[in-house]
Amino acid sequence: MEKQHQHENNKIPVALLIIDVINDFNFPEAPLLLKTSAPIADKILELKKRAKKENIPVIYVNDNFGQWQSDKHKLVDYCSTQSGGEFVKKLQPDDDDFFVVKPKHSGFFSTPLSTLLNELRIQTLILCGVAGNICVLFTANDAYMRGYTLYAPADCSASNIEEDNERALILMEKTLNADISKSEDLDLKAIIDQANENKHKTMY
Repeated sequence: MEKQHQHENNKIPVALLIIDVINDFNFPEAPLLLKTSAPIADKILELKKRAKKENIPVIYVNDNFGQWQSDKHKLVDYCSTQSGGEFVKKLQPDDDDFFVVKPKHSGFFSTPLSTLLNELRIQTLILCGVAGNICVLFTANDAYMRGYTLYAPADCSASNIEEDNERALILMEKTLNADISKSEDLDLKAIIDQANENKHKTMY
């Protein structure tokens, strides 16, 4: 029992959610989204590398694009052959990353994401991906209603139209209390420390 308690205390209470980057870009507005998404790929990749150095769990939350019989690898393989293949290949999940398939816009709707976050004892979420004004925003909204502390780095999300992405970020900041600092300005150690402090407060 003591060992289990120690194990839970050692869990990092912060998770990085990477939303809908495994994407077939097979819809009318895809060329617009591909254009705005290209600059964020390196930013997300660098943030992911930094997160993994701090043992922050990485969770891909992704549409299945009609591939209901596919597993993670088949979905990545499929999307890698589509028009956004280079984007997908750059951001494909590692073997130790979590992967949650969602049927609708929010990562929480009809998915096991809540159960996974509870199991990992997560207090704080860092959200990034596409589209910022739809799936990232909807996931952030549901996360806020569940009491998570939110970070949505401004340089790690993209929408079809840049102004729509900016409005979504402002909405997350003003309404959902999200920190929208750029990814390079996020002090991950400090974020972990604050999440640990919040976790201990909720225990007593």
